[in-house]
Amino acid sequence: MNSKWKPDWSKSAAKEAEAVAAVTCSGHGRAYSDGLVVDGSPVCECNTCFEGPDCSQFSPHCAADVESGDPLFLEPFWMQHAASSAVVVMGWHRMSYSYSDRSTISQELDKLIRKLHIHRFGAGSTQLLNAAVHALSPHNSSEPAKVVATIPYYPAYKSQTEFFDSVHFHFEGDASMYMNSSTSNTTSTFIEFVTSPNNPDGKLSKAVLRGPNVKAIYDRAYYWPHFTPIPAPADDDLMLFTISKLTGHAGSRFGWALVKEKDVFEAMTTYMSRNTEGVSRDSQLRALKLLKVVMEGSGREIFEFSSKTMKDRWDQLNKTLSVSKHFSLQEITPQHCTFFQQVRTPSPAYAWLKCERREDKDCPAVIREAGIIGRNGTLYGSNSSYVRLSLIKTQDDFDIMLHHLNKLVTKEKQNVKNGINHISSSYINL
Repeated sequence: MNSKWKPDWSKSAAKEAEAVAAVTCSGHGRAYSDGLVVDGSPVCECNTCFEGPDCSQFSPHCAADVESGDPLFLEPFWMQHAASSAVVVMGWHRMSYSYSDRSTISQELDKLIRKLHIHRFGAGSTQLLNAAVHALSPHNSSEPAKVVATIPYYPAYKSQTEFFDSVHFHFEGDASMYMNSSTSNTTSTFIEFVTSPNNPDGKLSKAVLRGPNVKAIYDRAYYWPHFTPIPAPADDDLMLFTISKLTGHAGSRFGWALVKEKDVFEAMTTYMSRNTEGVSRDSQLRALKLLKVVMEGSGREIFEFSSKTMKDRWDQLNKTLSVSKHFSLQEITPQHCTFFQQVRTPSPAYAWLKCERREDKDCPAVIREAGIIGRNGTLYGSNSSYVRLSLIKTQDDFDIMLHHLNKLVTKEKQNVKNGINHISSSYINL
């Protein structure tokens, strides 16, 4: 090793990061350190409906894409905390398969999360879903565990369970189908996924099945003050969390599980080690840095920012659709929040939109004609009279969606005034 160590080695990396961050993209896009470079300059990646070298050109005929759950609404918060959240990674950082204690978990990150819970790490909570199903399934039975969830449910429960196609578990659909059967007397094992707050409708849910052979996996991805009042600390036997919906860093793929039973914890640990040799050390380093910012002041700053943003968006959407007879939103009851110590009104991550008229049974097609791309309700075990609209993307995405919805509702009111009982797709200027 060269004994003449240069203590300013990070200056060039910092300079490069600062140069990229200085590219504003007119406020309608971002440049990234790992993005394309043209003539030595980073290229802007524009938000939906914006284009041009600096993302300054708006496309008025563009559809609002609110299909995905990208939590980009938190971008402004992290831009305000650029210094405290920045990470400089050495070229030789954590090159080994394991840490010095032979584990695959950062001790500092472990301690930080242990301030709240005992946990198991995963590459996002999505990876932990199957780890939990694997751990809870009987491995000495000729009958596979029945994996169920109440409609509407997160699509990955079905798609992931079916993809792994194990002899130990099988997706059986709607949990409510088994409510009237005697799950307390059967020898069958039931594994019930419970998303609380639920994706897509934002409601605080509980397991519906009971019995000695019923196991519940609580997906708490959205159990943060951004999206719901926190009526009480979560205290279920197996719960999954993700940094994706806490800090907004979905691309870092970092999640954790809270597990009460030691044998389940150990089975999940074995699954994770055989599956991936643990979580990327770079992801753990970034998660450590981000969670330190989150936990400053007991999380007040990020939660106040995020809950206000989500509440404002929900209120605007509710105001627009409250005068419509053709479209409705899910109803969520205000509750007392133990974090903010007050009654909180809804601020869900998604709108679970319903087309109320019989002729609009293909709701995704109806709103697509209006210039809005949402996610079909059939993916959630429901029917196509429902569509999920993401409220957690960029402000541009939300504003364009709201603009198209306002046009749709205005046209509905005009038709009612003129005695017309249908919406023609020809009126929409896309």
